[in-house]
Amino acid sequence: MDYDVIVIGLGHAGCEAALACARLGCSTLGLTVSMENIAQMSCNPSLGGPAKAHLIREIDALGGEMGLAADETFIQLRMLNTSKGPAVRGLRAQIDKAEYQARMRRTLQRQPGLVLTQATVYDIIVRNGRVVGVSTEIGEISSRAVILATGTHLGGRVHMGEMNYESGPDRQPAAVELGENLRRRGFAMYRFKTGTPARIDGRTVDYDATQIQLGEELPYGFSYLRRPYPREQIPCWQTWTNERTHEVIRENLDRAPMYTGAITGTGPRYCPAIETKIVRFPDRPRHQVYVEPQGRGNEEMYLSGVSTSLPVDVQEKMIRTIRGLENVHIMKYGYAIEYDCIDPTQLAPTLESLKIAGLYFAGQINGTSGYEEAAAQGLVAGINAALSVLRPDERLLLDRSEAYIGVLIDDLVSRGTDEPYRLMTARAEYRLLLRQDNADLRLTPRGREIGLVDEDRWERFAARRNAIELIRSGEELPEALRDYAEEATEQVEIESKFSGYIAKQRRQVEEFKKLEKWKIPEDIDYTKLTRLSREARERLGVVRPFSVGQASRVPGISPADLLALTVHLREMTLQGRKEEAARDNG
Repeated sequence: MDYDVIVIGLGHAGCEAALACARLGCSTLGLTVSMENIAQMSCNPSLGGPAKAHLIREIDALGGEMGLAADETFIQLRMLNTSKGPAVRGLRAQIDKAEYQARMRRTLQRQPGLVLTQATVYDIIVRNGRVVGVSTEIGEISSRAVILATGTHLGGRVHMGEMNYESGPDRQPAAVELGENLRRRGFAMYRFKTGTPARIDGRTVDYDATQIQLGEELPYGFSYLRRPYPREQIPCWQTWTNERTHEVIRENLDRAPMYTGAITGTGPRYCPAIETKIVRFPDRPRHQVYVEPQGRGNEEMYLSGVSTSLPVDVQEKMIRTIRGLENVHIMKYGYAIEYDCIDPTQLAPTLESLKIAGLYFAGQINGTSGYEEAAAQGLVAGINAALSVLRPDERLLLDRSEAYIGVLIDDLVSRGTDEPYRLMTARAEYRLLLRQDNADLRLTPRGREIGLVDEDRWERFAARRNAIELIRSGEELPEALRDYAEEATEQVEIESKFSGYIAKQRRQVEEFKKLEKWKIPEDIDYTKLTRLSREARERLGVVRPFSVGQASRVPGISPADLLALTVHLREMTLQGRKEEAARDNG
């Protein structure tokens, strides 16, 4: 068996990676430990929100799949942060988990050039510093590139009170040997932790004691390609913890794996377990809890806001102190999962390994959290893996000024992360330029150049762009463009209202691009740059930045180090010109 690209893992990162590779013309193999769990939402049944909606819109603009799948399977839509500026607004959707998963699985199964196989991967095969295939339970399989998108399976261990066992999410097999072999090959690894709350029987909730959260009728969804399907929306419900809830948790902290020492991995700062909230914010009288449906005709409800790894008896006692949940039946108990991930500073901005050519990493294995972050990385890794096979001189690099995806990847490969990384609008310096409403204007031409944007999408993009231009010039829209009137008008109004701020950010981008255009030779030997501090030589030698701009964002690089680096690069340039002139004269 021989393929252009092998994708290991078919969660949200793997799905986007595999589809991108196949659609660009690569023979692609997708490997998963379970066909039934392709595109599984192991945690919350939602997509989008501030920054995350930006990612989905950008995935869609480049020709990815997540936005289309979300628009076809949502059960509720809401626009968040409407009272704030347009840069931080974010579309959020509750998703029918089973329907989303089935829809993505069908898409993968029907994609020409993509083969799906259930198998466990033990190791990658490397020859002369380049990956050439994988070793699996069904034998060795050769390829020209490999994408690792293993999610939380790598060295996975589940914790629930005093009980812990080797496992991936939802009792799927953990990938133990693969993680050990990556360490053996010299990859620096972290131990991270994430968690999930209990699921309850919706028929046992007292909804009259909660606050209903209705959806909104919106003229658009995540994808620029289609309007949202007309779908009946299902409400969510809001309630709160109380002092009795907090008392139960405090009384049982000696049984909580996060505080007994059983869990050693670092958890997400921005989505902490309920026991962490109680310890970290002792003066807060209550915390929000959302009762979220997991699908149409599914009575299983997700308790957003009370992620936990407490013992099952404590979970029952704790949950039944919450208003509206006094008599609930717990269908599935919450748990924490520890897993291995790599230090992402070992990757290039293409998400290719700096150690092994042709090996790409995407998703939670890079230290991120969230379905959207994973899918965005999968798309970029898939595009670049395919380009490495089909067009070796090309690659997709998105910088911080043109996409939230660029912010995400640059943060990972330049700065690394010491906790599960979550993208937020505050991480983007140019967020007024990177709004969710203009992702297609920013990125669809890039997707077209790469080859992922087909004729239908390109025609629709051109129509929307024309509508914006006509409204901007004060002209009336023809009948053929009336569908785009509301979105186009909104965008023009934003541009007009914030024109001064937008102009300022564009000037800042021009300064930013000067440093980004200043490329650093890939073979530069930092150990010989004695004008740099020892720390700078070490850090730059690990990260190996592509540009002076990226070097400036590497932790530990001082202004003096940056000046010394630029002086050296100028000297290299001058020396190169002298040598070239000497050859010409000789």
